Amino acid sequence: MKSEVNANLRWPWAEELDALRAAGEYHRLLFENARVRVLEVRIRPGQTVPVHTHRWPSIIRTESSSDFVRRDGEGKVLFDSRQGAGSGGVPSVQWLEPIAPHSVENVGKSEIRLLSVELKESGG
Repeated sequence: MKSEVNANLRWPWAEELDALRAAGEYHRLLFENARVRVLEVRIRPGQTVPVHTHRWPSIIRTESSSDFVRRDGEGKVLFDSRQGAGSGGVPSVQWLEPIAPHSVENVGKSEIRLLSVELKESGG
């Protein structure tokens, strides 16, 4: 319990910004226990996911991809997939550290579908 309390003190953003709360239309809970949380993420072309956070580091499997723009909580562009090298193919797997407030806009022609395995014991 002590490590859980300490973890809560280190995460500076409100619980209301959690992906399931702030952007539940785009994040579906598939499984959760004390150690992991598994989310399905789906963003159709033209959709913008509201500002939200991801508290824990995660392993992301890309099921389908599209061009997208990620912005910080104030709307500043952090990443635009159209600016640089391609994804190298789908599906892919990547490691992500916890993510501060951000939004994602699907600016491509295909649905973005991800499977996110968040590792809760890593802190955050």
